[in-house]
Formats: sequence, structure tokens, C-alpha cells
Amino acid sequence: MEKIRAFIAIELPDPVKDSLSSLEDRLRPAEHPYVKWVDPQGIHLTLKFLGNIAPDQVPRIIEAITLASQGTSPLKLQIGGLGAFPNLQRPRVIWVAVTGEVDPLIALQRGMDQALVPLGFAIERRPFSPHLTLGRLRERASLVERNSIGKLVMATKSEGSPAQEVKQISLMRSTLTPSGAIYSRLASIELKGG
Repeated sequence: MEKIRAFIAIELPDPVKDSLSSLEDRLRPAEHPYVKWVDPQGIHLTLKFLGNIAPDQVPRIIEAITLASQGTSPLKLQIGGLGAFPNLQRPRVIWVAVTGEVDPLIALQRGMDQALVPLGFAIERRPFSPHLTLGRLRERASLVERNSIGKLVMATKSEGSPAQEVKQISLMRSTLTPSGAIYSRLASIELKGG
């Protein structure tokens, strides 16, 4: 049976993607070819990566996500400052922070994590840190190159974005291709609150 590579995410509205695109343009100097930049049109806020799932698991996953999100009202979120994992001296991932109503977002993510345990998904061991990935450094990047991009990230100011209301979360499919991942929505779950 064919598996589906799936994850749960918040899809971004066009104004946020436009902000991320202009931010990436300022970070993409030609002298950093060892950074693989993410296409701003494909950037999303990942709440949980599920991995390869069987198609018949999809209805139960949707049910679990729906139950976990029942008490969550629409959230106002925006993009904040730049950073890197694990740090700016040896970056592997370049990201922009998600700010705004982060506490209810973290509670939503934890609730989904718990709701998916009975379906065989492990709880995330790392604390949830809401961010949007802009780029990843290739394994072959030297320490000098990593330090150089870290300094560029530190020196680049994110203009942020106006707060956007998030009204739904999505169960997404990721299809890997030689030119990158292609994302498609399997289901949307409304955040209605109450």
C-alpha cells in the first residue's frame, strides 16, 4: 500500500509569503551557495510532522486533530526576528520567529501531540518553537561558511508582518521530487473556539 508523507501545519496567507520572499532576497548573496533556500510559496508553520502514514489513517488523524483543536479560537500571528538552529555561530537552519498569540498556539500543538498518541505517533521530545524555516545549510558547509551566514543573519533586520488571523490548521501531504517537495492539503480543520 502506498504511504503518504504527512504533516500538520498552518498555511500562510500571501502577504506573509511576500514578506518572507523579500526577507530571503536580502539573505541570498551569491557568496553563500551552501545554503538551500526554501521557496517562500511553500513555507508553512509545521505543528507536527507525522512521517509516512497509511491512507486509511487519514480519517482518524483528522478526527484527532479536530478534537484537539475544539477549544481553540482563531489566532493572531505574525513574523518576528531572524534566528538559527542550533545557534548563529554554527547554523544548520535559518528561520524567522512566529510571534503574536503564541501561548494558545503552543497549547494547540501540545493538545494535538497528545491526541495523536493513541494512533501510534510519539510525543515530540523537543519543545515546540514556532518558526518558519527560510533555509538549510548543506552538510559540506565549513565552520567559516556557517559563521559567515550567521553574521549575515544577525545583521539582517526582519521587517516582521502585520498580524494575520489564523482560522484553520491543515493536514498536509508532502511529495518529494528532485526539484523539492510539493505540498497539497488533505484536510482543513476550522478553529472555532468555545
